[in-house]
Amino acid sequence: MEKIIELKNLTKLFKNGRGIKDISLDIFQGDIFGFLGPNGAGKTTAMKIMTGLMRPDYGDVKILGYSVTEEYELAMAKVGCLIEIAESYAYLTAFDNLKQSARYYPDVDHKRIDEVLELTGMLKYKNEKPKKFSLGMKQRLGLAAAILSRPKVVILDEPLNGLDVEGMIHIRKLIQNLAEQEKTTFFISSHLIHDVELTCNRIGVIYNGKILNVDSTQNILSNYATLENYFVSEVERNGRVSSCAGE
Repeated sequence: MEKIIELKNLTKLFKNGRGIKDISLDIFQGDIFGFLGPNGAGKTTAMKIMTGLMRPDYGDVKILGYSVTEEYELAMAKVGCLIEIAESYAYLTAFDNLKQSARYYPDVDHKRIDEVLELTGMLKYKNEKPKKFSLGMKQRLGLAAAILSRPKVVILDEPLNGLDVEGMIHIRKLIQNLAEQEKTTFFISSHLIHDVELTCNRIGVIYNGKILNVDSTQNILSNYATLENYFVSEVERNGRVSSCAGE
């Protein structure tokens, strides 16, 4: 299988002692990889380094064979991402927000903008402005922007934030369809155990800035009743306290 994302000995420590320590991971083509851990475990730090928003103290990330620290433009050329909160221009319509993003991609036309609005369930709001949108609608628009250029890799930090149950199911199906039909590779972080279980085919547990284990969802669920049971047992097996498993 083709290796799409490589994290090698990734380390970034902050003054408060938090951060990530020596993270190494391989993500393969068509994977929907779930980065699972409680708030403050280091998920966003790792993803900011992966998308060039932060420099590591040590280690590197390669996307499609290119180093994010050394060859940033080449590494990010076929990457779409949504990190933390979906940003948008409050006074432009949903359509015009995507038109701004489309300027960076010569092959994205108005038809493609309508297509991603349709895919994310936002087409009926295309002429409305995000200042009136709920958090869930803003997330959907952010996701539409992330997949606009038909990227080969999509990096999403807590993508189901603020979505209602119907929205979560819709976005989950969208992610799974893109992985299956277009072989898009997804790297998704979440603290929502149930959603990771239903969305991702491979899962890495991160706790206190360290990767505890990486396994396929299928393997995990053949050995544990639920992903939550697996998470708690991994945390306990690694000598940590399990009290924050439900954060």
